[in-house]
Amino acid sequence: LYPGLAIFIMSLAFNYVGDGLRDALDPRLKL
Repeated sequence: LYPGLAIFIMSLAFNYVGDGLRDALDPRLKL
């Protein structure tokens, strides 16, 4: 329906997965 909304949701999901992978690969980076 709304391409902008779809891109927004995909960007949120990508950032969420990226943060999860970063924490899983190197938990020492967490402050």
